[in-house]
Amino acid sequence: MVSTCIQNICCIGAGYVGGPTMAVIADRCPNIQVNVVDLNESRIKDWNNSDLSKLPIYEPGLDEVVERARGRNLHFSTNVKSAIENADMVFISVNTPTKSKGVGAGKASDLRWVEACAREVAKYSKKHTIVVEKSTLPVRTAEVIKSILSSAQKEDNKHDEPKTFEVLSNPEFLAEGTAIKDLENPDRILIGGENISAVEALAQIYGQWVPNENILRTNLWSSELSKLTANAFLAQRISSINSVSALCEVTGADVNEVAKAIGTDTRIGSKFLKSGPGFGGSCFKKDILNLTYLCRHFGLPEVAEYWENVVKLNDWQQERIARLVVQKLFGTLAGKKISLLGFAFKANTNDTRESPAIMIAKRLLEEGAELAIYDPKVEGYQIKSCLSDTTLNVNNANSNKYTVNNDGRWGSAEDIYSSLKGADAALILTEWEEFKNLNWSEIAPIMRQPAWIFDARAIANQEAIKAAGLNIWRVGDGSE
Repeated sequence: MVSTCIQNICCIGAGYVGGPTMAVIADRCPNIQVNVVDLNESRIKDWNNSDLSKLPIYEPGLDEVVERARGRNLHFSTNVKSAIENADMVFISVNTPTKSKGVGAGKASDLRWVEACAREVAKYSKKHTIVVEKSTLPVRTAEVIKSILSSAQKEDNKHDEPKTFEVLSNPEFLAEGTAIKDLENPDRILIGGENISAVEALAQIYGQWVPNENILRTNLWSSELSKLTANAFLAQRISSINSVSALCEVTGADVNEVAKAIGTDTRIGSKFLKSGPGFGGSCFKKDILNLTYLCRHFGLPEVAEYWENVVKLNDWQQERIARLVVQKLFGTLAGKKISLLGFAFKANTNDTRESPAIMIAKRLLEEGAELAIYDPKVEGYQIKSCLSDTTLNVNNANSNKYTVNNDGRWGSAEDIYSSLKGADAALILTEWEEFKNLNWSEIAPIMRQPAWIFDARAIANQEAIKAAGLNIWRVGDGSE
C-alpha cells in the first residue's frame, strides 16, 4: 500500500531511536522525503560523515541502510524550522530523562524537550500536521502536546488558511543490537490516536513493508501505557532470573539449566531468562520508575512498591557482583588491577546508558582497584562521561589514567590483552562475541597469580579457564 497523504516527514531528534527509525522508513519508502533534525551539530555531522563507520550510533546493518537512503530521501540537518515548515508529519523523538530535582525527582520523566518540540511545531508549522510521539512518554503526555498545539491553532484561525494538528502515539519497541532487524521485521507496530484518518496515514507508511495484521490501532492512552508496561514486564523477567541466580549459587544448581527448564513451559517462554549483571539501557529503569510515579500519583501505592522492587533487585545484583569480586580477592582491591571486559550495557551497541558496568566500576574504584576497561565499541571519552559524577583527576596531560577520590583509578585499554596483562582478575560484563572464545592458556601467563575470572554473563569457556589454572566464578553456577 503506497502512502499518498504523507510526502514529507520531519523527525526531531537524531538519537538512538530517531536516527535508525527514520533511516529504515526512508529506505522502505523512497517516495517520502525524510528530514532528521537535531540541534547537536556534532551529532548531525557524524550522521553525514562519508565514512559510515563514524556514524554516531553503532547498530549492525545501520550503515548499509543509511548508505542506500542518505542523499536520496534521507537528510540530516540542524535546520529545525525549515524541516517543520515542509513536513506533513512530525515525529518527536527526543530524550525524556528522569527528573533530577523538583516534583517527582528520581522517578518522573522530564518532559522539557518534548514540550520544547511541541512549541517549535506550533510555531513553524504552516499546514495540517500530524504530530507523532516517538519518545517514551508517561500516560497522557499527549494532552500536553495537544494543549500547546491547540493554542497555536486558535491563534492561527485569524488567517485565511489556518494550520491544524492531530496527535498520535507510536512508541518504539526496539532492542539495541538488533534495532535494524526489529525495524525491518517488527512483530508489531502500535499506533494510538483519536483521528482515524491520521492513524491510517501513519499506518500506510509502515504498510509499505509491514503486514497490516502486525499494525495495531489503539487509543492514545493505551498506546502510551503499553510502552511503559512492555519494558516493565521485560525488566521484571531479568530481575526474576537474577534473583534465582543467587539462589542457584548457594544451592549447587545451575541457573542456565533452571532457565532452560522453565523456559520450555509455553506459558512462560524462554526469552529474557538469561542471568547477568542486570538490565541497562535508556528505557528499562527509567520507564519502571516513571510507572511507579504514575501509580503513586493515581493512588496505587501497593502497585508502585511492586514495580520499585524490580529496580531494587537489579541494583542489588550489581552490588552483589562487586562485593563478590572484593571477597574473592582476599577482601581488598587496593593496588590490584582488574580487567573490565565490556562497558556497553549489551553486545552489538555502543550505548552505555544505565549500563551495569557503571555501578560495578564505581564500587570497585571505591575499593581502590585499578581498572583497565576494554570495550570494542565504547570509546574512552564515553567511559569518562559515565564516571564523571565521581571526582576524576587527570594524572598528567597525556595520560588516559584517571584517579577517583585518590583511591582507585581507571584507564581505557586498546585491546583485550593489554587490559588483561598483569591483572589480578578479569570481569566479563558485556556479552561480546570476542569474549566467548578467548585463548585462556595464553592469557593465564600474563595475569598475576592467583588470578580470577568473573563471568557475569556466563559466556566464557569454563573448562578452558580451569584448564589454564585460573579461578572461575560464573553467575548462577553453584557447582564451584
